Amino acid sequence: MGLFDNAVPGGNIAKPLLIALGALLVGKMLSGKSADQTNQDQSPAPIPTGTTPSAGETTSADGGLAGGLGGLLDKLKNAGHGNVADSWVGTGQNQPINGNDLGNALGPQVIREIAQRAGMSEQDVLKQLSAALPGIVDQLTPNGQMPSQGQLASIFNR
Repeated sequence: MGLFDNAVPGGNIAKPLLIALGALLVGKMLSGKSADQTNQDQSPAPIPTGTTPSAGETTSADGGLAGGLGGLLDKLKNAGHGNVADSWVGTGQNQPINGNDLGNALGPQVIREIAQRAGMSEQDVLKQLSAALPGIVDQLTPNGQMPSQGQLASIFNR
């Protein structure tokens, strides 16, 4: 996975982390489901507050667990980390994020699902993702441009 070799401190990405990233951004590697399953009902009913969505509801048709790269950045912005997310997409210095902030932005359901898929503890997932995401998002958004979902999928399918 040459694209990300210089995105991550230490030089290369562990396979479980790639699984986590793929799940977050592309929605591939879903247990028993393909990423391109279409919802028959195009207008999903809002989930009542206080209920947790089932595992099948955590992915959207156009992205992974976080709704793709755009969804991930939106989650960070909604959690008050917009300046951090913007620094990863932009061409300047990438600002760090700590694991707890990332976990709060993504939500426990997403972190739990990634940890299960990657065979890692939730703490390890957060530690590795918080270290790797700034550089990876930076690599995925050359010149501040967001890749299409198809481009993302082809990057993670290498």
